[in-house]
Amino acid sequence: MQRLSAHIGVKHVYLSQAGWRYFADDTRDWCDTGSTRFDERVTCHFSQCTLTEHCPEDALPAFAGSKIICVGRNYRKHAEELGNDVPSRPLWFSKPPSAIVRGGQQVILPQGYGRIDYEGELALVIGRRAKNVTVDTACDYIGGVTACFDMTARDLQKSDGQWTRAKGFDTFLPLACLVSPFSPEWSRGMLEVWKNNELVQKDRFSSMVFGFAELVADLSACMTLEPGDLVLTGTPDGVGPVAAGDLLKITISGPAIISLAVTCA
Repeated sequence: MQRLSAHIGVKHVYLSQAGWRYFADDTRDWCDTGSTRFDERVTCHFSQCTLTEHCPEDALPAFAGSKIICVGRNYRKHAEELGNDVPSRPLWFSKPPSAIVRGGQQVILPQGYGRIDYEGELALVIGRRAKNVTVDTACDYIGGVTACFDMTARDLQKSDGQWTRAKGFDTFLPLACLVSPFSPEWSRGMLEVWKNNELVQKDRFSSMVFGFAELVADLSACMTLEPGDLVLTGTPDGVGPVAAGDLLKITISGPAIISLAVTCA
């Protein structure tokens, strides 16, 4: 499969003919053309394209947006395993872009903060500007999906009473470089997570308390979602602690398969 490669100085983005997107360097500076469509923003300079066969080893994760918003307790069994009630509406929090780290790199475990947990998730990539959209139309605003880990300082989460520090450490958002174009078929897909080659999380996206459309509609009632923004959709049960040297791998499967692996240090 051939892939297009657009180079703008040191800024470049990789886009395959099948619709997969590979990002390298920081695309945010040159992608912001004012377009409300994610695909138009990332292809705005493709008149300078050349062809390349492989995703570069130094490709950065697929983030070209302004914010990263996450939902908590969106799988019933996960809420129950931590002794929490299932929320009656989405429970939102955010992670900073500085938490992003690409696959193949390390999650740096902060010292002195107690237990650090993995949480495997599917992330939605917003495709065009969304504000006050309805559940019926919300999926039209989703451009793609990718895989990630929402690393969490569990003891700090409990002691702080809110989640900003617990979720926000540097390297606490391992994010895949691949984005698969969104399709409603993803709602019938599956997530699997391995820790040191042992399967620890497995569930279908149909088990979510709030589906993709409900999440985007609810969030857009609060804030404007811009092209490239990430919406993390929650983690199933099976979360657990990590230690230095542990290997984590997540695979999301549906219309396509996306995998991400990181080590802890």
